[in-house]
Amino acid sequence: MTDQATPEATLEAALAAIRPADPAALDAARERQGRLTKPAGALGVLEEVSIRLAGLAGTCPSPDPAPAAVAVFAADHGVHAQGVSPWPQEVTAQMVANFLAGGAAVNVLARQAGAAVVVVDAGVATSLEGLVPEGAVVADATAIVPEQPRLIERAVRRGSDDISVRPAMTREQAIQGLAHGIVIAGELAGAGYRCLVAGDMGIANTTASAALIAAFTGADPADVTGRGTGIDDEAHRHKVGVVRVVLARRDAENAAAPQDPIDILASVGGLEHAQIAGFILGAAAHRVPIVLDGVIAGASALVAFALAPAAVDACLAGHRSAEPGHAVALQQLGLTPLVDLELRLGEGSGAVLALPLVRSAVAVLREMATFDGAGVTEKSS
Repeated sequence: MTDQATPEATLEAALAAIRPADPAALDAARERQGRLTKPAGALGVLEEVSIRLAGLAGTCPSPDPAPAAVAVFAADHGVHAQGVSPWPQEVTAQMVANFLAGGAAVNVLARQAGAAVVVVDAGVATSLEGLVPEGAVVADATAIVPEQPRLIERAVRRGSDDISVRPAMTREQAIQGLAHGIVIAGELAGAGYRCLVAGDMGIANTTASAALIAAFTGADPADVTGRGTGIDDEAHRHKVGVVRVVLARRDAENAAAPQDPIDILASVGGLEHAQIAGFILGAAAHRVPIVLDGVIAGASALVAFALAPAAVDACLAGHRSAEPGHAVALQQLGLTPLVDLELRLGEGSGAVLALPLVRSAVAVLREMATFDGAGVTEKSS
């Protein structure tokens, strides 16, 4: 899977490489959890995390999921023209500059967790000229280091089309976006990163996320459309209405067509959704765990799951977003969030906060004494 391969070949290779969790490693992890010096199930979700990661790695216990790298995929959305966000579209480009300067929330949290940050221009509409620090742009993700965020240019196009009027992108552009995400995940895995985090930035991206979640789950737009950056009741009603228009437009255009994940992505998704979905597929293909952030990552994971159901075995839900669509997406994916702090920032912030928990889950399975090893009497049956 390289940039020299065609996007179609890159996608096909990733899908062919993805396989389910290893049953023997899963069984071994469950058996070891049952022998640790604690009541069965006493560590709750942490136990399940350690078992999932053992199944992904194919060994028990799994390797330490560190170091970690955060990829923040930035793109703009044509549906912004429908007044679904009070923020101007230029903020996306300005926040890219903030990420590269190390001043955003995800930068602060990544520094605390010892994680590297790479920003991916997946389709920012506003020019980044004059906003990007000198030397910040790199050719690929292999040279990313924790000390300095870097930018990778992978824009398929400069912003998506208005999904309330026409498809966000062509099918070919969606496949190209998927391929970019796959390659970036492979580069980070090849550079020695043992855990990936999927983050996002893009004004109006919660509208496209709501449309994607509704399209993949059949949920009512009112149940998956949130307040994004903090809109009032009237603006929220308008946003729900726009999502209904988006879905009605897609249904009218595809009445006789079979349900195809890439076509859905191209019709109602975003450029960052395509690359995050590819990033998830790439992580799964390389057997590297990926911690998902909020509703944008959740919507993207639905695309990846539809293309390769076993990809979900590489995924952990870092947190539960305050956006209602995120809970719907997590339920569809069968993922349990590690933290619930009513976050709705994006950027990868909630996922980065969960990184110490992921490492702790593996450490417990690896280092905690067993009843027989510690000479502790087990409970009577």
